[in-house]
Amino acid sequence: MKESWSAFNTFEHHFRPLVVIELAKNTKEETKEWLTQRIVDKKKNGGAQLLVKPLVKEDRGKIDGNQNVYLVGASHIRLLLGAETVGLVKECNDNSMRTFTYSSRNTFKDFADDNHDFLTMAERQYIIKHELENLRAKDERMIPGYPQAKLYPGKSIMRRLMTSGILLQIFPLHDTEELKKLQYTWYGQVKISYQPLDQIRCYFGETIALYFGFLEYFTFALVPMALIGIPYYVFAWEDYDKYVMFASFNLLWSTVILEVWKRCCAIMTYRWGTLLMKRQFEEPRPGFHGVLGINPVTGKEEPVYSSIKRQIRIYLVSLPFVCLCLYFSLYVMMIYFELETWALDFHEENESYFSKLMLFLPSIIYAIVIEMMNRIYRYAAEFLTSWENHRLESSHQNHLILKVLVFNFLNCFASLFYIAFVLFDMKLLRQSLATLLITSQILNQFVEALLPYWLQKRHNKKVKKRVYSIKVDTDLSLFEQVNLEKEMGTYLGTFDDYLELFLQFGYVSLFSCVYPLAAVFAVLNNITEMYSDALKICRVFKRPFSQPTANIGVWQLAFETMSIISVVTNCALIGLSPQVNALFPDSKTDLTLIVVLVEHILLALKFVMAFVIPDKPQDIQIKLARLEFESLEALKQQL
Repeated sequence: MKESWSAFNTFEHHFRPLVVIELAKNTKEETKEWLTQRIVDKKKNGGAQLLVKPLVKEDRGKIDGNQNVYLVGASHIRLLLGAETVGLVKECNDNSMRTFTYSSRNTFKDFADDNHDFLTMAERQYIIKHELENLRAKDERMIPGYPQAKLYPGKSIMRRLMTSGILLQIFPLHDTEELKKLQYTWYGQVKISYQPLDQIRCYFGETIALYFGFLEYFTFALVPMALIGIPYYVFAWEDYDKYVMFASFNLLWSTVILEVWKRCCAIMTYRWGTLLMKRQFEEPRPGFHGVLGINPVTGKEEPVYSSIKRQIRIYLVSLPFVCLCLYFSLYVMMIYFELETWALDFHEENESYFSKLMLFLPSIIYAIVIEMMNRIYRYAAEFLTSWENHRLESSHQNHLILKVLVFNFLNCFASLFYIAFVLFDMKLLRQSLATLLITSQILNQFVEALLPYWLQKRHNKKVKKRVYSIKVDTDLSLFEQVNLEKEMGTYLGTFDDYLELFLQFGYVSLFSCVYPLAAVFAVLNNITEMYSDALKICRVFKRPFSQPTANIGVWQLAFETMSIISVVTNCALIGLSPQVNALFPDSKTDLTLIVVLVEHILLALKFVMAFVIPDKPQDIQIKLARLEFESLEALKQQL
């Protein structure tokens, strides 16, 4: 029988701070007292049963807003009980993976009552975040001191504080010593080696580790394409018939790497325990609003919003806006082609080294404009998706990803499709593809990593000067650390990183038979991307909360869709080549039919390969089946 929480003493006078809560400067005292009391209250009284203390003592005066900063932690026992609550999966002494329970804690590998490293840092902070988010209103009808901040039974207190502007941020603290070790093994030394994915997972969690795992895997998967592409580039530049073999290899390659990634992903997430974690019931997202009503599934009070109103917003506002943006993108594309015509005329008139360089100028300008448009559209898409008022975070993310992917795909690739299938200019296609790919890679490295790192370094110097000028009765190193980290930018997740890889995959696969060197530049970029992204997440942004995940989610589908589109484009490009056209001088219909037939054969082969290659290795399938069998047997015994 599961023991009651009240049976455990989870209080400790001295605890290790794991999470920081920052309230607004003008937060009322009664609000702070009420919140801290709810955090430390026992579970049976509706509290989180955690530990909390202010960063600085109240009697030391107002210190630049730091009197509203609180440090949250938990005792070892409380974290273990929380691990059971969130359903963490850990390795047992018999090497199997099972959901952790406090009553059977001694059956788990490396467990000891005095081993405080049994749970990783990321897991501990995730547990505290989960408990804070699940602080629910009981009989309160408002936040004390703020009558306008309404509450109702079951409402998440932290979400109401956030939407009311009382709670500014919650973020996990870095472990400075562990971070230094991770930085050294990860990017502190220049060497060709695998990334320390297990260490990344222990420190940042599964979502971050999976992204870097996918980045590493994708980079290694590109190496064969790069090695094969170099001789094709050097020796068979104009022989399009020879590119048939290269394109066919590319298409099969794109299918195999995505299917094999599923297996690699299953191996990693089984070892990390997230493959077995049960999906929790999804709560309404923080930004969701509506009239207070009853959820028909849970029977609890929560905001209710008409799905008809949401559909009206999607189809009568969001969809037309996206179409308008797509039209504007095509309009900018036509301006680019006018610039290309001007540059070509200028070169023909002057025939100089300078005029040759001018031929690349339109593509460089267009690449910069594409990046600017992508970023501006991203903000508009986020605003629209929030305005659509989706109840669940998963639905919100899916609609946002769909909007962004459609626009980015058209914005980045429309000009290449136009050159290939309207202008039929393969030389210009090669030039444009190379320029767009290389320019976008340089811009992304600068904007996403180098510039933020430089700005953050400058800001840190100012914060350190301010900290050392203040006399506080607290641990100065901790005080400095919290002040530095709370001023850092918030890491917004892996969305932009996956989007960058998705577009890169498009450049490599869509027009592989025209520009085989695309894979070479992609490999070079990804090697530097590993270092710059590691630097960014360790030094530039706040530490993100861990989020257990079993795969890369909707991005797997996005990459698979891109690989299907690449079959069509490569077959069409080969069909347009002069050498292939020469084989059918009298009948273009026969050529079209053969190209379509080859395309369908390749698509069928892709789907057969996807079906034949299992998503999970056999040993993991057996382990999962055994666990399911044991769960069913245990359920029968209970009945």
